[in-house]
Amino acid sequence: MSYDLLLALVAFAFVSSITPGPNNLMLMASGANFGFQRTIPHMLGVAGGFVFMVVLVGAGLMQLFDLYPISYTILKTGSVIYLLWLAWKIARASEPGTGKAGGTPMTFLQAAAFQWVNPKAWAMALTAISVYAPTRDMGAVILVAVIFGAVNLPSVSTWTVLGQKIRVILTNPTRLKAFNVTMALLLIATLFPVIYG
Repeated sequence: MSYDLLLALVAFAFVSSITPGPNNLMLMASGANFGFQRTIPHMLGVAGGFVFMVVLVGAGLMQLFDLYPISYTILKTGSVIYLLWLAWKIARASEPGTGKAGGTPMTFLQAAAFQWVNPKAWAMALTAISVYAPTRDMGAVILVAVIFGAVNLPSVSTWTVLGQKIRVILTNPTRLKAFNVTMALLLIATLFPVIYG
């Protein structure tokens, strides 16, 4: 991979990782509700799960969509349903320790598994492999995955920090509820390109 193409890949990884999407909105909500430390497994699951996804997409999973276009429709439908359910959970999240719905942050494995139903993650992985590893040579695929791993974790961590910083404002239960409902609505808004695109 040429130096220019490598720089373009780093830029693509950064822009696609730092911009709002399901992962980042959920991390911000988790940072606000549970703090940075308790959200670390969630952040690591996002980064690790996405790297694993990129490798599998590059290793041949992408060809399934070419051979069986219905599989993409099934994935899209499942993703929308799951994200709607997550938005509902975020909207109903309560103050930590109250014992109501949404009282625990996402685990590493839950966050890693979430990548497989995250429409933005699929778009990022498919685009990255198509553009930066079009021959699907394993060396190029692994390089794309490593670049994303190096860029993704610090990028998504900023959303957790942002959530933690606004936590001070959310000490009032009414403001926390309004924040959680707003995050849920923004998560639903990320579905519009999936549904209508």
